[in-house]
Parts: sequence; C-alpha cells; structure tokens
Amino acid sequence: MNEKFDAVVVGAGPAGSAAALTLARAGLKVILLERGEYPGAKNVFGGVLYRQQIEELVPDFLSEKNPPIERYIVEQRMWMMGKDSSTMLSHRNAAYSSPYNCFTGLRAKFDQWFAEKAVAAGALPVYETCAVDVIREGDRVVGVRTDREDGDIYADVVIIADGVNSLLGKAMGVHREWNPDEVSLAVKEIIMLPKEKIEDRFGVEGDEGVTVEFMGETSKGMAGMGFMYTNKESISLGIGVMVGHLREKKVKPHELLDEVKKHPSIRKLIQGGEVKEYAAHLIPEGGFHSIPPMSGSGWCITGDAAQLVNFVHREGTNLAMVSGRLAAEAVIACKAKGDFSAAAMKQYDQAIRASFVMADLKKYKGMHKLLKEQDPELLFERLPRAVNQAAYEMFLVDGATKAEKQKKAMQLIKQAAGGTMNLVKLGVKGWRSING
Repeated sequence: MNEKFDAVVVGAGPAGSAAALTLARAGLKVILLERGEYPGAKNVFGGVLYRQQIEELVPDFLSEKNPPIERYIVEQRMWMMGKDSSTMLSHRNAAYSSPYNCFTGLRAKFDQWFAEKAVAAGALPVYETCAVDVIREGDRVVGVRTDREDGDIYADVVIIADGVNSLLGKAMGVHREWNPDEVSLAVKEIIMLPKEKIEDRFGVEGDEGVTVEFMGETSKGMAGMGFMYTNKESISLGIGVMVGHLREKKVKPHELLDEVKKHPSIRKLIQGGEVKEYAAHLIPEGGFHSIPPMSGSGWCITGDAAQLVNFVHREGTNLAMVSGRLAAEAVIACKAKGDFSAAAMKQYDQAIRASFVMADLKKYKGMHKLLKEQDPELLFERLPRAVNQAAYEMFLVDGATKAEKQKKAMQLIKQAAGGTMNLVKLGVKGWRSING
C-alpha cells in the first residue's frame, strides 16, 4: 500500500476504535486494522460497558434505535463462595437508571457498532489483516508490516491497540511475554434463557440487569474470580484464574467452569438454559507495575496491550476507551506541530497519568504483590469456607447462646488464617495493597 496515512491504528477493540474515531473526527487520515473477520470476532470480555466513557465519544448513543447494549445494571452483587454455600453482599439502587451507570454487552455486537462509528467519521477499515512488525527509519516508527502481500502501511504514527498478547508490542520489544502471575485465563459461556426467566430469577423488570461477581471455593484454591451477568435473553457466566496457578494444579479451565455451574447458588439461576457460545481469553492482571513504556518516537500503546485493566474492580473497557481517546488527542496535537518525536509523544503519557486510569491503577499497585506472595488457598479456599461456616453458625438456631455463636464464628475465621496474629497481618497487608 503506497498511500501514507496520518495514523495507523492496530486493533479494532474499544481502545483502537476510540482512537480511530477521535482521529477521523479531527480530519486526520487514519487506517484501522483488525485481524478478525470483523471487529469483535476474536474479542472476549466479561460483559460490562460504561456509559460515561461511551458518551464521551458518542454522546447520543442511547437515543439510537438499537444501541449495542443488553441491560442496564441496577444491582451489583458480590458473593463469597463455600463448597455448597455463599455469603452475599449486594447493592441495588434506582439511581443507577438516571443516568445509567453501566450496561451488559456482547463484544461481537458492540465492537462492530463502535468501529462503524469510526468508519462513518472517515477511518479506513482493513479487516482480516494482522500487523506483524513495525517499519522504522532510524529510531522512529513510520508504519507497520502486515501479513498481506505488499502490505506495508506507512504513517506518521502507529497506535497499538491489539490486546493482551500484543504481537506488535512484542515485535517492538516494549511488550514482553507476561509472567504466569500477570495474566488470568478466563473461560466464559453464553447461556440462552427466556427473557421472562431472567427477570424472574434475578428480580428485575424490563431492561434492568444484574451483575454477580464471586470468589472462593469455586476457584479450587487458586487466585481467581467468577462472574455472571444478565443479558436480554442470555446469561454470561465465566471464571478467570491466574495462569500460573492453573499450571501448578494442572486444572483445565473448562472443567473449572463445569464445576462452577454445579454450585447450588448458580445452578438454580441458569437451569434450563442452553449453552450458545464458549470462549477463552487472557486477561492482563499485572496492574501498575506491569505497564510497559507507553510511547516513543512515532508510536504509543493503549488498552489491554498496555496492561490498563483494573482487575480489582473488573474494569477494562472504560480504561481502554479513555486510553484510545487520549492517545488520539496526543497524536492530533503532534500533527498540528509536525512533531512525532518521543518527546512530543510524551503528551500521551502525561494525559494518562493525569486521568483516573493511572490514579486507579496506582491505588491498587500493591494488590498484585499480595496475591503473588500470599497463599492462594488461604484467600480463595480456607477463608471463604470459614466465612460461610461462621455465617451458618450465626444464623442457626440450636439452643446455643448468641455469645457462644459469636465466639465460635470468630474461632473459625482465626483458625482458617492460622491464628489471630496471622489474621491481623493479613488485614494490614490487604489494607495497604488497596491504598497504594
């Protein structure tokens, strides 16, 4: 391809399409590359999208005839799972509907819709094309080499948005191979259920929805979280576990999900459903300390490719969109000055650092170390089991006094932690890990 572009965006997920849309609206000549047959064909996520970050880019998207969302979330539930029990915390609030806070979605629908916005604004889509390396002139990136014959594409700047396994980032040497404790492998099923059953079982009506996130014995003593999200006529159910722990225990992810589906708290919500899709996907979980260099001469990196995922709050799409937009705004400023040097591209780094993206990742920068150093069986098996046993004892009416029950409940938790001092130390470490 002999034509030169102002920018080439590699990857048509939330980060890439946000960048392409912002660039095209500013009148820049941008090409949007995607290795899948269409945007979203190869993308997997739990299923939550955030209104504010979408509206920043498509202000009137909710007024469209068929916006790419399933249900708006009015309740968020957190479950701590025992083997056949669960201790639950939830928050439901009608205020989440005015304005909406977040939605469930399906990437195959959302990514196509979002990329089409960029194309409508003027971005040139090129799908089923993989960028395998960058083209350099000296130390400056001036384009990408693709897997197509005569597929070299030249541009003033390359925006890397090709996901957690970033082929382009690895080719450049800025995106190393992640350690097994920096990524989780998530497996997910889409389970079809009639709309009426979803509303009845989850206590919602109309387009209301519920998210459920759970941890505990469902991950078999490995560091991991599960999720269950309501769509219009389906349930997204999955679980993600640290790759290193899966290797150590030689557990197959699909077998883990099969066991999750048998848990009584989950089985009753999905029974009668038909599995429509199964997918597996790596999720970056290294956090603040795993973020690679963000930019250089003629390039920058965004979204999952840059480890911009808040795994504590299970947020990724909103961080991706913000990073894509900020990358594009930096490129627009560089274009105005005709300067794409490493120093000029640092505008992107500065914008990311000034945003909530880096502030949130920095806040939880100690969490990865806690999960790496702490015995996963304590956090994800023994303590959740003890909490459920303690709750059982507290609510059981068997003639024992409430004081006796309270004492027994505390003993169960202290024994699981290995004693009072170990429980205190764990609490201090946990507090520090979520407070920067």
